[in-house]
Amino acid sequence: MPEGPEIRRAADRVEAQLAGGPIDAAWFAFADLRAHADSLIGRRIERVDTRGKAMLVRFDDGRVLYSHNQLYGLWKLHPAGAPPETKRSLRVRLEVGDRAASLYSASDVSMWRDATIEAHPFIARQGPDLLSETVTVGDIAERLASKRFSRRGLGGLLLDQGFVAGPGNYLRSEILFFAGLHHKRRPGDLSGDARQRLARYILELTWQTYRSAGTTNAPEWVVKAKAQGEAQRQQRFAAFEREGFGCHRCATPIERVSVGSRRLYFCPRCQPSP
Repeated sequence: MPEGPEIRRAADRVEAQLAGGPIDAAWFAFADLRAHADSLIGRRIERVDTRGKAMLVRFDDGRVLYSHNQLYGLWKLHPAGAPPETKRSLRVRLEVGDRAASLYSASDVSMWRDATIEAHPFIARQGPDLLSETVTVGDIAERLASKRFSRRGLGGLLLDQGFVAGPGNYLRSEILFFAGLHHKRRPGDLSGDARQRLARYILELTWQTYRSAGTTNAPEWVVKAKAQGEAQRQQRFAAFEREGFGCHRCATPIERVSVGSRRLYFCPRCQPSP
């Protein structure tokens, strides 16, 4: 499933594709959305936000199109009147002038009002979105120290979108590796400095992943991985999917475990068990 940075990048592309003009055509596959199609003609898209792995297309009349890609959903950009060749099922199509954006295969799509979107069952459970809202290192450190989250193991907490929205499985491994923390550690057991360091990497690596289109690794370690003949997939990451490869810090082989029924990668020397 795409993580927050991938959805934020997709939102940017959809916004750029449809910005600047009134909607000329709108089409929806789901019956409860079809009533909106005609009334969207002439409206404009103000912006496209994200809340974790959900996308929010905001129209200038206060309507908000909610979509969650889940495993298979995908937005495709194309010229109006020339849809892409695909076997995917079309769910939404919006056209502005000679440009169009089409959502395929997603099953969770609905229309809301700006005043009520926060009541959406998925949105209501989300923590602050690191890429679409103003979130500081101090905000994250405060949440780590709060009663709600301080006794949670980090391996589970970093997948909880109620803590912060956006990071997923590969970011979990990368954040813990760079912070030098074992997945069994709990925020409440960390020093103030360690919580600040963890909060900084949560925010910085999420933004780095967004800006780099998926690379969390340090630039000098990317060079090192290339020189060692590692595949591009391993070059992108410092720990994730590098089981058996030497840690870039200490050369200890990276290990893989299952935490929360999902794979997690870590260095047993740099991230010692509590």
